[in-house]
Amino acid sequence: MNIAADDIDDDLQAIYLRQWHALRAHLRRRTGSLDVAEDALQETWFRVAGLTNPAAVRDKKAFLLRIAGNIAIDIIRRERRHQGRCTADEAILAAIEDLAPSPETIVIDRDQLRALVSALTELPGKARAALLMSRCDGLSHRDIAARLKVSESMVAKYLAQSLRHCRDAFRALG
Repeated sequence: MNIAADDIDDDLQAIYLRQWHALRAHLRRRTGSLDVAEDALQETWFRVAGLTNPAAVRDKKAFLLRIAGNIAIDIIRRERRHQGRCTADEAILAAIEDLAPSPETIVIDRDQLRALVSALTELPGKARAALLMSRCDGLSHRDIAARLKVSESMVAKYLAQSLRHCRDAFRALG
């Protein structure tokens, strides 16, 4: 920013108004934010308007640059402090989120559990045992065959029979 001879006697407000675009561009480059630059310029206007002895300022343009720059730095610091204290909305929602199932989900799950228990009780003993050992205990076909004293192919048949029966029970549910 160059100082013109006629600006020396100008008041700060007149210089501010004439240099507003240049000040904004300078602050935008300095802060990287147009919003911060414009906020700083607005606050600069209020400070300049509130000065008690503006005539005592010798280099009015430099004075305006210094005030606007300091205000911009204060705004950035204030925003950083605010962001540090703020918790993201997602974090707040996650903290208060109710993870308990809804009453509707509880009713549906209970109905499905009843249907599964009913289907399991309807199965022949070895077919039920084979399914439970496979799905609940995680045993292999070989281990199930050894425990039930049947062949591995019979274990496969028991599992197929059990799964078909349970599937049909769930289809009848709804």
